[in-house]
Amino acid sequence: MKPPSPLVVDQLIDDRRTRIIVCCGSGGVGKTTIAAAIGLRAAERGRHVVVLTVDPARRLAQSMGLTSLDNTPRPVPGIRTGRSRHPRHGDGEYATDAAEPAGSMHAMMLDMKRTFDEIVEAHSDPDRAAQILANPFYQSLSSSFAGTQEYMAMEKLGQLRRADEWDLIVVDTPPSRSALDFLDAPQRLSRFLDGRLLRLLVAPAKMGGRTGLKVLNFGFGMVTGVVTKVIGGQLLRDVQTFVSAMDTMFGGFRERSEYTYRLLRAPGTEFIVIAAPEHDALREASYFVERLERDEMPLAGLILNRVHSSPAARLSAARSLAAAETLQSSGDDSDSTALTITALRLHAERMRQAASERRLAERFTAAHPLVPVAQVPAQPDDVHDLEGLRAIGQAFTAE
Repeated sequence: MKPPSPLVVDQLIDDRRTRIIVCCGSGGVGKTTIAAAIGLRAAERGRHVVVLTVDPARRLAQSMGLTSLDNTPRPVPGIRTGRSRHPRHGDGEYATDAAEPAGSMHAMMLDMKRTFDEIVEAHSDPDRAAQILANPFYQSLSSSFAGTQEYMAMEKLGQLRRADEWDLIVVDTPPSRSALDFLDAPQRLSRFLDGRLLRLLVAPAKMGGRTGLKVLNFGFGMVTGVVTKVIGGQLLRDVQTFVSAMDTMFGGFRERSEYTYRLLRAPGTEFIVIAAPEHDALREASYFVERLERDEMPLAGLILNRVHSSPAARLSAARSLAAAETLQSSGDDSDSTALTITALRLHAERMRQAASERRLAERFTAAHPLVPVAQVPAQPDDVHDLEGLRAIGQAFTAE
């Protein structure tokens, strides 16, 4: 089978036209670590990077030596300074610019409620903002309403891009299929805000409370009565007050979300799917690839993480196990023989694992022959600091 074209991450991050890299994939494949490694690699090659994680896990902060992350970008200490490298025009070679300042790295974790609060405070007068923030329906919506996290991820990405403080934004999405739900966030929010039921509920407030209710027809009164019995009169009033206060902001929500959606499809944005060489993870990777292709999103390729290479030996797994069995039946119970038997069995297991991973990768490539692939070797220890991230970054080169 023809091998897939390689995904060279260094070429992406060295290309100054790349402004956004979105990392997506299923849980447990090291996606957060890969996103952090990409950010660090880019920063130490001269880019000014911010890494935004939507994953509530704390691994990103720990791996970068930070005690915690919040909704504000925090500088990452320990970035190595040096000359930046960038591709020369046309010849594919790299040039070094001694005059260009060294890169930097910031990191943050999305706080969806705080992001929602910031939007309200920025786009309404103080009195109206206070009214909205104190509204019980708003507090529930901003904390737990389905789709709020994905929409706020879009909002925060748009804010970071408009700030123009960083020349590369790396987004670490949630570790599940919902990682791509933010692609639907603008449409789902518009459907919610324009929904007939929501407009029906707010109609009395817009028509002047009890006075307005008198002019409504009997059918509407029946609907309102049923809704009041189902959700309660207080909640209905909270919804009406919320929608009335937010009404002037709805258009801005749609405009900003549509701006970010266009940004995700524009030149300068690249999606990278992260997977491990495991059946379930690669099946999920196929879903991500197909979804991105369907939505015409710019897919850079797949990073296959935690790959075990075959040991550099001619001894096959079968021969290694046969040798171990022969030694075990020889009656020699010395420590050296026991150690040799253990080593032979470990070698056989490593050979089988590498062969299995290779077959799974080939199956993915057969299904998606045009998707470039990069491989990151399995690390001997858990990655918990910048040195571990740098070790991963070594796999991003073309060499």
